[in-house]
Amino acid sequence: MERSSLLTVVLVWAFLWISAIHADSKDDEKLLCTCENGKGTCMNGTCKGHICFYSWVHGHEERGCFSEVIYKEQCYSKFERLFMHCCRENLCNAFTTPPSNIKPTPTPPELNRPELWITLSLLLLITTASMCGLVLFLRFRRAHGRNDVHGDHDVTILKVPDGDDPTYGDIFDEFCTSGSGTGLPYLVQRTMARQISLVQCVGKGRYGEVWRGTWMGESVAVKIFSSRDEQSWFRETEIYNTVQLRHDNILGFIASDMTSKNSSTQLWLVTHFHELGSLYDFLQYSSLEPESCLRMCLSVACGLVHLHTEIVSSQEKPAIAHRDLKSRNILVKRNGQCCIADLGLAVIHSQSHDYLDVGNNPRVGTKRYMAPEVLDETIRMDVFESYKQTDIWALGLVFWEISRRTIVNGIVEEYCPPFFDMVPLDPSFEEMKKVVCVDQQKPSLHNRLHSHPILSAIAKIMKECWYQSPPARLTALRVRKTLSKLDHDSDFSIEKLKRDI
Repeated sequence: MERSSLLTVVLVWAFLWISAIHADSKDDEKLLCTCENGKGTCMNGTCKGHICFYSWVHGHEERGCFSEVIYKEQCYSKFERLFMHCCRENLCNAFTTPPSNIKPTPTPPELNRPELWITLSLLLLITTASMCGLVLFLRFRRAHGRNDVHGDHDVTILKVPDGDDPTYGDIFDEFCTSGSGTGLPYLVQRTMARQISLVQCVGKGRYGEVWRGTWMGESVAVKIFSSRDEQSWFRETEIYNTVQLRHDNILGFIASDMTSKNSSTQLWLVTHFHELGSLYDFLQYSSLEPESCLRMCLSVACGLVHLHTEIVSSQEKPAIAHRDLKSRNILVKRNGQCCIADLGLAVIHSQSHDYLDVGNNPRVGTKRYMAPEVLDETIRMDVFESYKQTDIWALGLVFWEISRRTIVNGIVEEYCPPFFDMVPLDPSFEEMKKVVCVDQQKPSLHNRLHSHPILSAIAKIMKECWYQSPPARLTALRVRKTLSKLDHDSDFSIEKLKRDI
């Protein structure tokens, strides 16, 4: 036992000594680099590291520095639509536009002999010290385990906290964020697939699979697209990197990456993980009180308002229409609110810059949630308002799904999708067109909804979302304001009732 302890101390001391020598030699070589991230290692527009870098991705520039350890990983990864330049002179990345003679190096250089020797020595020392530590730990457990067999144990059962939604703030603080989008910097994103451990498949669909993974001690959602759906992956990546898109009721984006598995390319979209799943899944096994129904509907409306709104400022955000809003594309958070996901079909519009970007994804939306003008093909494809109006039609259907699972007078209906009693489980385009356009049918509303003030108001909003004429429908902002007032009045009534009691 004493011999093992002595060996461990010697190995740890040797490891620290070599690390200190290696660190000192590296610190002497640190460069002054231009840095534009504004957080983390950036101080007054500069940072110190072993490598200066300049990157260009989709028109977004980034400058900064990093250590020798990740030199090869960051400077020599080859990705389409990425320009990367690394250099080893003070402020060598300070140029406004890249000089014409700068080209990214195609292949990484070999480590020279001293660096290779030090790396192998450190690896050997760490492995040996770890093995010795493991032996000591097992011996300690065996020696003390017998004494605790009959002792009292304080067993704590871990529960998912109510009302606390993970913000992933600690993870983002580890990196220099550029401020240009909602996720991590491109340099970090390009290595995400190698840092995440996939734990459990939590969903499958036509796009591919969704997995729960772990990254830096936190659960994350990994949406793995099939290769045939590359356009959706590219579109979602593009939209999630939109400036000022981050919002409590929009699914939080972390990163997007490509990786290779079994000789095939996988397309990953990494987002916040919400263990309650989609609104569709949640409503299968959960019923709601009217106040919970109201807050859930309000949160969806808030998310849609943020998407639909163009922000004109120093960091402009274009208006975005979802085009595939449904309960399967809405996730439920721990605090009972919802967030909107799946932006693969979204349309982007900027009135200030006069452009409409419909994308070139051949995939269409979900037939059950399509508005009449989409089904009869009378929608104005060149007018952005048309796409927002189709979102409102779908929003009314989502509210209908939530209200069915809301208890009023002790009555609640089982979950059913919209138009469940009029079309089959997987309706065709023509079947939906007949019901919605020709017969002009609307989902039926149970009489119990009209006996409660909250559900009665939500039912009225649904009807005004389902007008056959698109311009007659409510706007997302109008829906949010009406629900916000209803929520305020409800809180006031509850507080008054408590005071009276």
